[in-house]
Amino acid sequence: MIKKMGYQWQLRNLMADRQMFQTTDLVPLLAERGVKLSREQVYRLVTQPPQRMSMDTLVALCDILDCTPNDLIKPEVVNAQVRKTAGGETGPTPITPRRTVVRRPGQS
Repeated sequence: MIKKMGYQWQLRNLMADRQMFQTTDLVPLLAERGVKLSREQVYRLVTQPPQRMSMDTLVALCDILDCTPNDLIKPEVVNAQVRKTAGGETGPTPITPRRTVVRRPGQS
C-alpha cells in the first residue's frame, strides 16, 4: 500500500485563537525574535502552507503563539491509498480533505 503524506498548516487558526487577525501583526513579533520577513513573506507564510521554512522561523512562531510545532503542522494523507487486489488490479481508496473556515468572534 502506498500513501503520500502532506500536512495542514494551522498558523492562521492559531493566530485567530489568539485574537490576531492581521498578518502584519506577526512582522514586529518575528523581528523581536531575530526573524526579518517582509509583509509579503509573512502574508504568504500565514495564507499558504510553506514548502520550506527555517527552524528560526518555526521556533519564533511557536514562541509567539505559545504552541509547539505539532500545533502548527497536522500530518495528513494527501492522495488515495492504492491497494492491490487478488486479481492484480489496483483501486483507489478515496480520501476527502476538509476545508477549514476561520471566522472572527461574533461572526456566523
